[in-house]
Amino acid sequence: MIRVGIIGLGTVGTGTYRILTENHSLIKSKTGLNIKVEKIADIDKNKAKEIGLKEGLFTTDAYEIVNDKKIDIVVELIGGTTIAYDLITESIKNKKGIITANKYLLALKGKEIFDLAQKHGSPIGFEASVCGGIPVIRAIKEGLVANRITSIMGILNGTSNYIMTKMTEEAKPFSEALKDAQRLGFAEQDPSFDVEGIDAAHKLCILIGLAFGCHINLDDIAIKGITRIEPVDIELAREFGYKIKLLALARQEGNELEARVEPAMIPIKHPMSSVNDVFNAVYILGDRVGPNMFYGRGAGSEPTGSAVVSDIVDIAKQIVSQGKKTPTPGLRFNNKIKMKDSDTAYVPFYLRFTAQDRPGVLSKISGILARYMISISTVIQKGRKENGYVPIVMLTHEAVEGDIKKAMEEIDRLPFIRGESIQIRIEEGLG
Repeated sequence: MIRVGIIGLGTVGTGTYRILTENHSLIKSKTGLNIKVEKIADIDKNKAKEIGLKEGLFTTDAYEIVNDKKIDIVVELIGGTTIAYDLITESIKNKKGIITANKYLLALKGKEIFDLAQKHGSPIGFEASVCGGIPVIRAIKEGLVANRITSIMGILNGTSNYIMTKMTEEAKPFSEALKDAQRLGFAEQDPSFDVEGIDAAHKLCILIGLAFGCHINLDDIAIKGITRIEPVDIELAREFGYKIKLLALARQEGNELEARVEPAMIPIKHPMSSVNDVFNAVYILGDRVGPNMFYGRGAGSEPTGSAVVSDIVDIAKQIVSQGKKTPTPGLRFNNKIKMKDSDTAYVPFYLRFTAQDRPGVLSKISGILARYMISISTVIQKGRKENGYVPIVMLTHEAVEGDIKKAMEEIDRLPFIRGESIQIRIEEGLG
């Protein structure tokens, strides 16, 4: 028998418990494993009553699980970076198998945790930390092990994707689409981690460690959120043949790695453009297998709980077959890859300015862009006037991102420009 302790009885913890109990016979018939939930810890005593836990199965002291010699696998589902870190590291020292869905902790202290796990011979399962029920981590570690991965592109945050879908399909402004997401429970009252791209960046850190063998910090990723995207941008993107998505992108060229999370224009013909609502997707290019796309629900009690249970089964198999646990394979960190300066990227851009409708404005903007060697492919002046101002939209040929930024800063200082202008990368070469 394999005994499991679950720390945290929130959304994912509840889903994990229900799957392990309600599908116990199914799991046993498929794997031959008898997996038992030995104990569950949570600070809220009412959680035990809500799901009808038997007496003796629940505790408010997580260290009862960490220090229980009968428990083989500890599942950490409380989140955060302080108590969760202490519980995981103590469990590793006690030579238990570890499973976590804590992307924030892994992005921040993953290298420390994995190094400690290697030292003590403890396996770590973290499939649920990225894209909920989508088995993308196992795919990179195992299914694509024969490949040199050249790029990863992901829609990794369901909240922001839901908001962008509402803005695209119903022409809603950001503020209204956000309210819809909050009303339905897809967005927190403070949605900044989701809409500013931080949550997706945490997940990208984990994928980069797996795919490219390097440990990076959040500061190494160029991050920009979706709060300044307006319906006019989405409408014009569609006319140009694109959709706007909050895109997480990691791409290796030589010994340099580019990493960013930001709104980007994706060609409508690309399969990633059809990923809508709260769904997630990861598009991976391998040098031998070519493109692979993984799609599904990126959050929720049972999809994420399903990923947790898959890790439990994986570690349980090790215990039964070997009589001991082995460190997690597929995690290798080296310092040979350098982070590419995001300002050196060379791609086309969508630019939108809000300018006074008067003669000479367009030539002045074009002149500044020309000084920075930015070539314009398309210009559109569209939309009704608002107090004498209209949107001017330009598509550029490939340009250096640093030059785009400098030109935009200079243009925004012109007296006939209102507010801060918008720039969105156009991602054409996605495989």
